[in-house]
Amino acid sequence: MSVASSASPPCILSDLLAVWPARAGLGEGLSWSPRQQALYWVDIVRQRLYRYTPANGHRERWYFDEPITAVAERRDGPGLLVSLRSGFAYFEPEAHDGYGRLRRLHEPEPERLGNRFNDAKCDPLGRYWASTMDAAAHAATGALYRYDGDGRCTRHLDRLFAVANGPCWSPDGTTLYLSHTSGGEVWAFDFDLERGELSRQRVWLSLAAGDGLPDGLTTDVLGRVWVARWGAACVTCHAPDDARELFRLALPASQVSNVAFGGPTLQTLFITTGRFGLSAEQLQAEPLAGALFAIETDTTGLPPTPYAG
Repeated sequence: MSVASSASPPCILSDLLAVWPARAGLGEGLSWSPRQQALYWVDIVRQRLYRYTPANGHRERWYFDEPITAVAERRDGPGLLVSLRSGFAYFEPEAHDGYGRLRRLHEPEPERLGNRFNDAKCDPLGRYWASTMDAAAHAATGALYRYDGDGRCTRHLDRLFAVANGPCWSPDGTTLYLSHTSGGEVWAFDFDLERGELSRQRVWLSLAAGDGLPDGLTTDVLGRVWVARWGAACVTCHAPDDARELFRLALPASQVSNVAFGGPTLQTLFITTGRFGLSAEQLQAEPLAGALFAIETDTTGLPPTPYAG
């Protein structure tokens, strides 16, 4: 009998399904909700929050007056912590007869008018890590923020990237991975879990020119890192020790933006895609661009940590 290891390629147990052909301009922000047994995701371009319930295929949506970029379920209160264009807010989807209620919390960089928030996730202690980016994706004006459960906000990286995505953590919480999307690299940092501090920044993965850009990230219980490859129509899985590619999953959409595990056993791999920036000819060739995809695997994702607030 073979024993799986972090260097073993994963196995796929089903066909790839487009579970929500939403035609999203920019699908992002995947977040599995154990409480709801549902998947939250967003369309940044169309300013929408989506919730998909796999057990019955139910699809719900909420509309915002500015881009919503990422979400995390709350531990101590109802609803979600969300990233909007310029800051953090609480959002209760069930309030006001299902129309939702928004309460704004904090804007960490009001002086950077050309920036917007992008991807975000909670670390194993429930602190919310969110990056900002140049909305035009050119200038290195982005930063990485840690938003604690008590509302304290700390800037950790500044003006090192135009676009960053992720982050995700190793199973023991000692390594943080962050996509330097605009540079075609995935960075790794030593992570002090108790203090919430980063050190020893290094390039962990560098993608070849023409093989896409690293976008959203997730890790599984073996520590393997799964990378959404923007522009390359695929998701790849990498060994944690040397980042070598173990597996490549092809998709019928080129702009692959985010990846996360969910479902009752955390073995369903969910993938978002986008239509933003595609020509009319490309859109005709990719009718499922902007869809939410799902596929069953033999791999278990890390349990999502709710925001500690």
